[in-house]
Amino acid sequence: MKNKYLCDVYETVKKRNPNESEYLQAVYEVLASLEDYVNEHPELEKNGVLERFVEAERFIQFRVPWADDQGKVQVNRGFRVQYNSAIGPYKGGIRLHPSVNASIIKFLGFEQTLKNSLTGLPMGGGKGGSDFDPKGKSDGEIMRFCQSFMTELYRHIGPDTDVPAGDIGTGAREVGYMFGQYKRIKNEFTGVLTGKGLSFGGSLARPEATGYGVCYYTNKMLEVMMKTSLAGKKVIISGSGNVAIYALQKATQLGATVIAMSDSSGYIYQPKGIDFSSIRELKEVKRQRISEYLSYDKEAIYEANPKAIWKIPCDVALPCATQNELDLDCVKKLVENGLIALAEGANMPCTLEATEYLIEHHILYGPAKAANAGGVMVSGFEMSQNSMRYAWTFEEVDQKLKHQMEQIFLNVYECSKHYGNAYDSVKGANITGFKKVAEAMIAQGIV
Repeated sequence: MKNKYLCDVYETVKKRNPNESEYLQAVYEVLASLEDYVNEHPELEKNGVLERFVEAERFIQFRVPWADDQGKVQVNRGFRVQYNSAIGPYKGGIRLHPSVNASIIKFLGFEQTLKNSLTGLPMGGGKGGSDFDPKGKSDGEIMRFCQSFMTELYRHIGPDTDVPAGDIGTGAREVGYMFGQYKRIKNEFTGVLTGKGLSFGGSLARPEATGYGVCYYTNKMLEVMMKTSLAGKKVIISGSGNVAIYALQKATQLGATVIAMSDSSGYIYQPKGIDFSSIRELKEVKRQRISEYLSYDKEAIYEANPKAIWKIPCDVALPCATQNELDLDCVKKLVENGLIALAEGANMPCTLEATEYLIEHHILYGPAKAANAGGVMVSGFEMSQNSMRYAWTFEEVDQKLKHQMEQIFLNVYECSKHYGNAYDSVKGANITGFKKVAEAMIAQGIV
């Protein structure tokens, strides 16, 4: 960065947030990509927009005590960042994973602000979570944890204030327990959480939304920039949660062959294509490790090193696991083996060096805040349906999702071209998302 205003803002962020590597990484990437836009708009500095933009409006940390099945009291940390409400109520998921800490929650809330802006819906940015690990826990233990978590969180959220959703470790079961506790405490039935079950206000196509959305984005990117599509392409998907599972389904429906998938224990490889129904049963019903896929397909190969999945030659890569899973060496190997496109289903799965390499080598690249916006978009649709006391069909939601994801790509692409490099989708996504938030912040005064 050469702009003094941007450099000064980032130095302040570093001093105020030492040792928060994920948050600093996200802030640096965004600020660096905004340089051309900031140079054109001196009113940003005059109104202190960036100083406010890099500081969360509110950060909440609390303890979450609960009793395990043996009656022993356990204590976890709970978090909620209400990052920016300039364009709407805070909106963002709840992540349950041992890695969760203040830095990760802040980086996710920061990114969510721009992602929500890109959807075109009136939603601000927020994120929450806990270092609780749902793996290996009984339903009773998860229920008691979720009830304790919501007993504190309820006082900070509401349908017009902050609307949490699911994320890693937080699926329909966890959202159901949290919603039940919120309803019990507040004595009201509102659309305060999204990702709910269909029987109590959930939206059709919500579980599929992020995975479907990343494929719609990728397909449009291939169509516009290379005059091709996902049809006939070999695809690698990391992860095996909701995003990865439904990216597998949609990529297959669009004519691609998904040849490899992973979880935290390793990856499976099947050149003929991985079967969606088998993966869904394995992960959503049986909740087993991905190595068990071999019981469904004797010809598949398993390797106990999830990072080695990126050594497999493919046309398209869809990282859908977690942050910083793809470093420079990984993307170099992918490009060497013929990669033409990469779209992020997870949040910030590529390191800064990896992202720069993809852009420099003109690999079609869908940054997370654009490519994986489908989940929060359909959460926004769920909020609308809850407000109307109405439910759209699966086909209606899916069609709206497809249209909006393609529009996000086109907006990002046009912005990237405007600033001189159609392949620099990081700049395109960040400027497109930031512009709307900045204009709202200026219009609302110094708050």
